This record gives sequence, structure tokens and C-alpha cells, in this order.
Amino acid sequence: MTLSVEKAKDAVYQSLEMNNQDIDFHIANLKEAMREEGTKSVEFAPSKLAQNNRAGRKMMQSYFKKRGVNVTFSEE
Repeated sequence: MTLSVEKAKDAVYQSLEMNNQDIDFHIANLKEAMREEGTKSVEFAPSKLAQNNRAGRKMMQSYFKKRGVNVTFSEE
């Protein structure tokens, strides 16, 4: 059974809070959930990130993109 995109995002947030523990596993689950739902990109809330600054967001986008997930950030 595949997770929903929202549940997969929650797992990513938890991983980020726990110093990126199992992050690649959670990214793979997110990628699968996105494929199942036909989503091309996923939006994260900057306020929920461990490093909510430009460098942190760019690093996250780059890391996820290398794993096939296009990340955007909400304006909040």
C-alpha cells in the first residue's frame, strides 16, 4: 500500500527534525506517492523545516531533485 503524498510529507518533516534520519527512505516513499497521485512537484512549508533560510531551502531542493522529487515552498 502506498502512502498519500501528505503522509509521506509528514514522514519527511519528522525525518528532518530527527537530523535527516532515514531521509532517503522517506524521499523514495514520497516519490512513489507522487507517482501514484500523478503529482509533478510537492510543496513544503518553510516554517516546518529545520533550516528555514535560503541556503537550507536550496540545499533541500537540490538533494530532493537528485532523487527525482521537485520541491517548492509555500509562501506562508
